[in-house]
Amino acid sequence: MTFLEWLSSFNGSINSFVWGVPMLVLLVGTGIFMTILTKVFQITHIGHWFKNTLGSIFTNKHITKHTEKHDKSISQFQSLCTALAATIGTGNIVGVAAAIAIGGPGAIFWMWIVAFFGMMTNYSENILGIYFRRKNQKNEWSGGAMYYLQDGLGGYKHMKWVGKILAILFSCFAVLASFGIGNASQINSIAANMDAAFHIPAWIVGLILLALGALIILGGLKRVASVTEKIVPFMAIIYIIAAIVVICVNAANLGPAFSAIFKGAFGLKAAGGGIVGGGLALALTYGMKRGVFSNEAGLGSSVMVHSSSNVKEPVRQGMWGIFEVFADTIIVCTLTALVVLTSGVIDLSTGAVAAAYADASTSTLVGQAFGTLFGSAGPGFVAIALLFFAFSTVLGWSHYGTKSFEFLFGEKASFVYKIVFVLFIFVGATMDLSLAWDISDTFNGLMAIPNLIGVLALFPLVYKITKNYADRKFHGKKIEPMISHFPDIQKMQAEALARGEEE
Repeated sequence: MTFLEWLSSFNGSINSFVWGVPMLVLLVGTGIFMTILTKVFQITHIGHWFKNTLGSIFTNKHITKHTEKHDKSISQFQSLCTALAATIGTGNIVGVAAAIAIGGPGAIFWMWIVAFFGMMTNYSENILGIYFRRKNQKNEWSGGAMYYLQDGLGGYKHMKWVGKILAILFSCFAVLASFGIGNASQINSIAANMDAAFHIPAWIVGLILLALGALIILGGLKRVASVTEKIVPFMAIIYIIAAIVVICVNAANLGPAFSAIFKGAFGLKAAGGGIVGGGLALALTYGMKRGVFSNEAGLGSSVMVHSSSNVKEPVRQGMWGIFEVFADTIIVCTLTALVVLTSGVIDLSTGAVAAAYADASTSTLVGQAFGTLFGSAGPGFVAIALLFFAFSTVLGWSHYGTKSFEFLFGEKASFVYKIVFVLFIFVGATMDLSLAWDISDTFNGLMAIPNLIGVLALFPLVYKITKNYADRKFHGKKIEPMISHFPDIQKMQAEALARGEEE
């Protein structure tokens, strides 16, 4: 048995345990609990969070305003773009295709379920991230699950060491995950699609991306953010327009596509008598796994960049977390799914890949779907879209790994991590894709365990901060805002708010 075969077998055993029924219950259960706790905030206050996220980009200069050079924080829009850069990647293209190809069209329904409840998981994570963040020696904000585990959960009686150990475990898993979900799987998908569309060898793609990665990542978060705020909106808009064109041309197949999604979600039979897709178990499992891989709600990952925002109110950043999941899964993943399902590359009567496309891999299936309308330009367009989406994911995850490494070994040691992360880009271009995906799934699950323990343990604090915000914003109560766990930061940010320095 070769090393890769052993690694694949060992990872498979861990993956089966990590992504078993208990993990899926924990992920969705946390989202359901936080949804109930906040009185279905993502629905009852949909107008408010839309106005203060997407709407505020056009009406509030503070949202997009860049900070001064001496201020190491980034704007709220930059934090969103960097978080979206880390989430809108292969999961939205290759991951959706894989979910449909393996779990059937019904997997998309379970991706929606994960996203709906994941909005409030992400909301809660961001609230805790802002509340427990602090400044490091470079005057950068440092926040994330490791800090609310250490200072939040660890602040409970007799829980100091439990919080500290879980914080260390989370950071270790995040560093390792950054090489999987945040690097190898993204780069490998880019290389596979560039080879299929333009016949560019993987090693050339790897070298080019390594050079670009070094130029941006080694420049720090502000350089990463300045790149992602340009790439993400541009590519997202282009991709959405192209997807809508394909769907409109194939509008006659929309009804059958939605029928296949809902029938496949519950393992129901199609008109011909066969099960649509792989049955309930596969649809549920792959829908949830790819949903989490796509929007990362529950992993505690995007909290690290949201915590670097110049925002003052924790709930403000929590609302950006809601929008992040909405944009990633409800919009982009759904459009990808409908392109695949309406274009003819999937046989809607069975939920399986159509015979004419049986030789297409999951990494090129979306390109084939776009190709049904745009011809040879379809795979090329998807390859370029994936290049920008997936590479921006690498940029976002480089920050997550850096912050986790900083927590474990100190601020000065984080540059060593960046060097290794950049070099690993070349390795990712030549790895076996299936193994890269499997390893990514495993570390995703391992990250989620300590993070969700922290979110659930600190639910009273999330409730208090949300209620404090609602009392002030919706009911006009004159009370002090809950901003930070640390008195000095609380005082500084509260005084700024009092002066009218809104986010």
